[in-house]
Amino acid sequence: MTTESLQSSPSRRRRRLQQKDWAPYVFLAPMLFFLVVFFVLPIGFALYLTFTRWNPLSTPKWVGLRNYTYLLTSDPTFYLTLKNTFVFAFGTVLIGIPIALVIAFVFTLSRGKAFWRSIYWLPMVTNVVAIAFIWQIILDGTYGLLNQLLAFFGITGPQWLSDPKSAMIAVILVAIWTGLGQNMLLFSAGLEGIDESYYEAARIDGANTARIFWNITLPLLRPTLLFVSITSFIAGMGSFTLILVLTEGGPIQSTNVTALYMYQMAFQDLRMGRASAMAFILFIIIFIITLIQLRIFRRGGVEAY
Repeated sequence: MTTESLQSSPSRRRRRLQQKDWAPYVFLAPMLFFLVVFFVLPIGFALYLTFTRWNPLSTPKWVGLRNYTYLLTSDPTFYLTLKNTFVFAFGTVLIGIPIALVIAFVFTLSRGKAFWRSIYWLPMVTNVVAIAFIWQIILDGTYGLLNQLLAFFGITGPQWLSDPKSAMIAVILVAIWTGLGQNMLLFSAGLEGIDESYYEAARIDGANTARIFWNITLPLLRPTLLFVSITSFIAGMGSFTLILVLTEGGPIQSTNVTALYMYQMAFQDLRMGRASAMAFILFIIIFIITLIQLRIFRRGGVEAY
């Protein structure tokens, strides 16, 4: 081997090392590009809009904190929609999660669970608008299938979607039905991850199904419960498509939620700055409640599993 080749070999190694150092960034560049273009920049622009008065037909005008001040001190509709949002979100979580958990537990113990999972998964692969139109027909106060069924038993059904007393209940039930398959599938995965030896030991000790569910299944299922409750709550706080098609926020604003009000303010009233401020207020509220949920579940022992 010549002297020149010996001297050039370290420089070759350095060049190769430098190329290896740059290789990960080259592969990550497309993802980072899309992250910046479709995530960071839109969020940054939306944050800027919260301090402006702007519609797409004019240039943004800086107004400082005026949008936040108006929403928090002078807009009663915002607080009404915020209350409706909490009712809708907590309703879907507190009612929908127990139903999904019980169904998943029953199907785990029964035969043909793959078939039933497929049936309950169908709403998740169906367009939300199509689901809303179908439920509009079912919940029609005069000719709807549900009221016709109640009339068969001599019961007069309410005007589900046109009565302020029942509209929010109807919307919550439809939302629960729509998300039931996803939550049930997540709970099924969590249930199948529990070691069968726990159940065998409980049966040997004479525990019945209810006691096994309460003393073994629920404690070991806390991480799944945490995930499902947080994702369901976030989905409920940001939901508006289903409500837009079912009731358009009516009757008398009884089902108008913050996300729908935000949509109306941005694309009907063309108040982009105020709508952006509302979006960030809603984000902060969701973030705080998510932290509270995490703290509650950690106190219950999620970290132990």
